[in-house]
Amino acid sequence: MEQNISEFEAYLREKEKSVITIEKYLRDVRAFFAFAGNKELTKDLTLEYKQNLLSRGYAPRSVNSMLASLNGYFEFIGRPDCRARSVKLQKEVYCPAEKELTRAEYERLVNTAIKKGKETLSLILQTICCTGIRVSELKFITAEAVKTGEATVACKGKTRKVFIVPKLQKLLQRYIQKNNIRSGPVFISKTGKPLNRTVIWREMKSLCKAANVNPTKVFPHNLRHLFARVFYKMEKDIALLADILGHSSINTTRIYIVSSGEEHRRRMEKMKLVI
Repeated sequence: MEQNISEFEAYLREKEKSVITIEKYLRDVRAFFAFAGNKELTKDLTLEYKQNLLSRGYAPRSVNSMLASLNGYFEFIGRPDCRARSVKLQKEVYCPAEKELTRAEYERLVNTAIKKGKETLSLILQTICCTGIRVSELKFITAEAVKTGEATVACKGKTRKVFIVPKLQKLLQRYIQKNNIRSGPVFISKTGKPLNRTVIWREMKSLCKAANVNPTKVFPHNLRHLFARVFYKMEKDIALLADILGHSSINTTRIYIVSSGEEHRRRMEKMKLVI
């Protein structure tokens, strides 16, 4: 099994999957085998695992993500008969308010980081939110990119240009000069490596209490969602937004711009259909 997983890892690398994607696939596959133990590999076992995940409270989207990893592995080892269908999901009309990071909450997080003397964190928050990049793409915000005002981002086999607005550019230039960064990624650890998502996630969570923001809303990807919602409200161009975010499908972009239940409720009230 471990040999198969090692070969699967090599296969994913050949397919040019990102490091984060590969780690996720392998983690999901190993979790399945930890559940399976010495049981024979069959589709019934996969279905049992699927039901086990749901009964343990995993969200359907999370279960589907894990099944996608497993199904890819089963295809690789020549056992497509063990594949399981994803959980059917009802399309959400709006985003639950408890999951949506608002602009006001984002501003409180940034201001709290500044008050706490966490300049690096405040700039990371603003860089992700102002550009719409993924946290894994933060390494492409280099001293060279800041100088020109645009970064070349490579992710999932695609390359795109990301613009750095003048106001953010000035903040980053000042930070670069202050920290004597000559070239390469702007946000680095003490060892000189780009900051990883775990460190950034932990630092963001440390702001929640002082900023009076629900911790469940605070994670790097929610900043990307905020960027998408603000941009779409201004431009109403989902195709352009998809290109900016680096999405292959507009259907993925639609998930990013779903409004909250409160906003949906206000729109319904404006219809004034109650006599």
